[in-house]
Amino acid sequence: MYPALGAAAVAAVIAATAVVMMRGRRRVVTPEERATYQVLHLATLASEPLRQGLRDETAAAALKHLRTLVGAAGLALADGTGFLAHDGEGGHHREALLAAAQRALSTGRPVLVRPQELTCVRLDCPVRGAVAAPVSKPDGGTVGALVAVTEARPTPGLVRVVLETAHWVGLQLELAELQEERARTARAEVRALRAQISPHFVYNALTAIASFVRTDPEQARELILEFAEFTRYSFRAHGEFTTLAEELRSIDRYLTIERARFGERLQVRLRVAPEVLPVEVPFLCLQPLVENAVRHGLAPKPGVGTIRIIAADAGADCEIIVEDDGVGMDPAVLLNGDGTVDGDGGQHVGLGNVDDRLRAVFGDAYGLVVETAPQAGTRVSLRIPKFRGGAVMSEPAMPGARPAAARDGRRA
Repeated sequence: MYPALGAAAVAAVIAATAVVMMRGRRRVVTPEERATYQVLHLATLASEPLRQGLRDETAAAALKHLRTLVGAAGLALADGTGFLAHDGEGGHHREALLAAAQRALSTGRPVLVRPQELTCVRLDCPVRGAVAAPVSKPDGGTVGALVAVTEARPTPGLVRVVLETAHWVGLQLELAELQEERARTARAEVRALRAQISPHFVYNALTAIASFVRTDPEQARELILEFAEFTRYSFRAHGEFTTLAEELRSIDRYLTIERARFGERLQVRLRVAPEVLPVEVPFLCLQPLVENAVRHGLAPKPGVGTIRIIAADAGADCEIIVEDDGVGMDPAVLLNGDGTVDGDGGQHVGLGNVDDRLRAVFGDAYGLVVETAPQAGTRVSLRIPKFRGGAVMSEPAMPGARPAAARDGRRA
């Protein structure tokens, strides 16, 4: 009797727990929450192709999600030349819909297409109207029109939905242009950096080589070969990325020529983890850091100076440090007001250039970190994602430099 009663009690407890769990599940995922999630999810899926610009294939990829979001029987996106893509019903009314899209594009106002404006020979045609809304960017330029096809007469509510969706599409296209502009700026900075290499370094390199022509012709020959390889790499015409191994090889050639100038005054210490050598890094992102250490850190320093280059595995990132024990600098002079490295008109243009390029490619969390103070040397560190996906990364920002008695660290 007691075992049977115990089994019944256990069954009752399990049933009550299941009811509580089901009730709890309904409270967590309410219809309102589900609807909000669905809207945000569809907007995210539609934004990805639009961020690549307004083309036939990106418009088609976005419309299949936007049509569900708008709740229309069909949806089309047009630019100044015609329809880029159409999804759903209404394709056989192409001329009427395109005329409405062109009016919305030219006037910058929504256009209603009523049933009497849609002549159709199909007896089963479900289309009863359409709404065309201009797609405008925040700067005021109208770049296209969004046309929603409906199975009922267009309502004021549908007009509002299509207008808001068209405005959202315009924002995504504006972001696509900004992203492309940022990439173009980064490419332009690479070209400017390549041009910047020649004035001071070429003169110093040739002067150093000339000093060995009579006293040590073999050394002069070796330096000429190193100089030729360095310039060949620096002015190569393909690729915005290279491997860390290639970048370090170019830096070794640069330092070989600089050691010919400074002799024993210039010491170099290198510590690189073999596993990070294949990591892809922005082209010429390290050489300006080393050049800055030589020109502004060690050259003004009397006696021997040392440069340390460290590359280590840091989980998902590769951490790189370029450090010198030279004369250092005032952080307030080095940094802009927003904490980024000054690249306009100062002596350390190369640092600002690298900082801007890293932020443009990987995001603001990957800018330079500079620790320095007068007569206390300079330490520049950066992180490179080991596996870049072509998009801006979303890793947490690196911790800022820690203040110390001999070094005033500031985040770059």
